[in-house]
Amino acid sequence: MAVWDDVVGQERVTEQLAAAARDAHALVAAEAATQESRPDEPQGEAAERSGASQMTHAWLFTGPPGSGRATAARAFAAALQCSDASLALDAGRTPGCGFCDGCHTTLVGTHADVEIVRTDLLSIGVKETRDLVRRASLSPAGGRWQVIVLEDADRLTEGAGNVLLKAVEEPAPRTVWLLCAPSIEDVLPTIRSRCRHLSLRTPPIGAVADVLVRRDGIDPETADRAARATQGHIDRARRLATDERARARRAAVLKLPLRIDDIGGCLKAAQELIDAAGEDAKQVAEEVDAKETEELRAALGAAAGTGGRLPRGTAGAMKELQDRQKRRATRTQRDSLDLALVDLTGFYRDVLAVQMAAGVPLANDEVRDSVQRIAGTSTPERTLRRIEAVIACREALSRNVAPLLAVEAMTVALRAG
Repeated sequence: MAVWDDVVGQERVTEQLAAAARDAHALVAAEAATQESRPDEPQGEAAERSGASQMTHAWLFTGPPGSGRATAARAFAAALQCSDASLALDAGRTPGCGFCDGCHTTLVGTHADVEIVRTDLLSIGVKETRDLVRRASLSPAGGRWQVIVLEDADRLTEGAGNVLLKAVEEPAPRTVWLLCAPSIEDVLPTIRSRCRHLSLRTPPIGAVADVLVRRDGIDPETADRAARATQGHIDRARRLATDERARARRAAVLKLPLRIDDIGGCLKAAQELIDAAGEDAKQVAEEVDAKETEELRAALGAAAGTGGRLPRGTAGAMKELQDRQKRRATRTQRDSLDLALVDLTGFYRDVLAVQMAAGVPLANDEVRDSVQRIAGTSTPERTLRRIEAVIACREALSRNVAPLLAVEAMTVALRAG
């Protein structure tokens, strides 16, 4: 399976990246040949003499949630490190076979020259970015490319963005930056102006369903239902198709519009939404925190057992881990809450489609009766105001408004319409 197979519904972007991967291999080959014949020539001059190239040192992948921007970046990174690139080009294929050591280790995150950065915190700070810049200045150990994939470039603080700018302005030879963000406006203008921009789209529902069947072994009916419910969001569709708890939480969210007949119902629904998001964060903590803590204790040389004494001078490292876990729990709760609000927006989108007789398939066909009931007791204008209320809640949460206050204001606004 080629590395490009997981880049779903992005044919134009895949073509551009494949062309860049071909040119990248040609640059490496030309430089290697030059170093043999002209060992004193500085690295990179052979590449400059080779003429126009689709390859560049910095890329910016943007697209709506679920478009697969990080997947595209990882696939490109794998193609740049493909060990069988020469054979692929000789056979008229694109680098990125998916089977060689270079492709496999890149995709699983163990390649020595590929750093994949994703954060489970609310932001990426200056310290972490400086570490990345230092890493980017190293020569590739494997002789091909040093690749830094920053999956959450939109979470860079202003100071971190300024640190990154210098590295993108004056890149080290054979270093490639792959930045991912929801939109081009989420990245500093000075950084995005130095990147080649690739805009991804929301994948077609049929393409998402197909990849769930082909790659994850999900039955076609379940795959189609999950792809339609998430409107083409690949990761959410996979989770919805494979996780019973995710389906139960979504079903509870879709009942909310019928439970806000009075102020008491609004406040209760808001509290339940917050509690469900908190439960999500707790589940993540149970799965990850204990393992992280035990691994750090072992690395620090703590005595065996959960309550074993830590060596002197290591308490600061444990405190730093605990603080990080708390920040991660906060982000997990907000991400889960935002996901519920996206589902709620989809519900009212279906209501509006019924009211306008749009003739489009419903994303939430399993609650068609509820959709039709709300559609019949309100107007399109009220439905639009309700959608605006959900959007306003998401914006309030992004500005760090207290989650319960933001959700209570939203449920009251939904009741009023």
